[in-house]
Amino acid sequence: MTALLSQTWFIVLMSATLIGAVLSAVHHAEVIAHKTGEPYGTLVLSISVTIIEVSLIISMMLTGHDGSQFIARDAVFATVMIVINGVIGLCIFVGGLTHHEMSFRNEGTNSALAVLTALATFILVMPTVTVSTPGPDFTKSQLAFAGIASFALYIAFLFFQTVTHRDYYLPKAQDKRTNQNTHAQKPSKLKTAVSAVLLILSLITVVGLAELLSPAIERAVDAAGAPKTIVGIAIALLVLLPEGFAAVRAAKANRLQSSLNLALGSALASIGLTIPTVAAIAIFFNLPLSLGISDLNMVLMYLSFFIGALTLAIGRTTLLQGIVHVIIFLEYLFLSLVP
Repeated sequence: MTALLSQTWFIVLMSATLIGAVLSAVHHAEVIAHKTGEPYGTLVLSISVTIIEVSLIISMMLTGHDGSQFIARDAVFATVMIVINGVIGLCIFVGGLTHHEMSFRNEGTNSALAVLTALATFILVMPTVTVSTPGPDFTKSQLAFAGIASFALYIAFLFFQTVTHRDYYLPKAQDKRTNQNTHAQKPSKLKTAVSAVLLILSLITVVGLAELLSPAIERAVDAAGAPKTIVGIAIALLVLLPEGFAAVRAAKANRLQSSLNLALGSALASIGLTIPTVAAIAIFFNLPLSLGISDLNMVLMYLSFFIGALTLAIGRTTLLQGIVHVIIFLEYLFLSLVP
């Protein structure tokens, strides 16, 4: 009884620390974003979290525990579903409650969604339809090509977003005028540098606490008799907390463009940076890696992309669209528990 009580208080303490680290990461990311401007600001948080997420996945793969070959697949698929339905849906819902209708540049968001659809298909669907190996797996040459193609496509997107068509990811003129009084003076170089260091420390803390909490999550999943994929979903939710919180906060302030940049950028970085790195590690250390998702998850994923394309098509959102995405997210969570 005493040991159980001590463990409970330890989990509560870690959870409280995790929330504090999330709030700290969001604050320092916003300082950097304010200094650099869009779309560079939103890239800071999404790429930082993704790099640390890669480290977490690789460390779990190298341990060789039962089911470690599915960790990358579960984390990437969970990230896509959480971002497309959970984060974007919640942003539109929260923003719709306050502002009724919000606008954004659909040129950029449609481009990002197109790249994300291609990346997800390359990595999560192709292994199930290739015939060179049994099961939902790539051969080493297929895995190497998929990793290179994913990285090349992500770099092409970054060039498009930050160089050739940067204006596609900037708020519309009327949104700039609406929010021009909400931004304080840009922070100094020293304050920005300090925030960059503290952001990295905060993100390391978030991922470290997520890894510490994962055994407790695994025990709870085993006790409930739930599928192992729930562990990947829970870890992805913990890792995405800073980005999700920042995106919802921006949407509530009627800055949906920033929310969408952050959300879609996170999903793109999750595949475009995670898979090439994980593929290289798996090939070099000869580790088993299974990336193909089930037929059920394929249906959910392409439903999400289809509804996402409709949501982002016209450059305006309402409360109803947010509700649709949130319901799809809840359906995904339920079917993960009861497949």
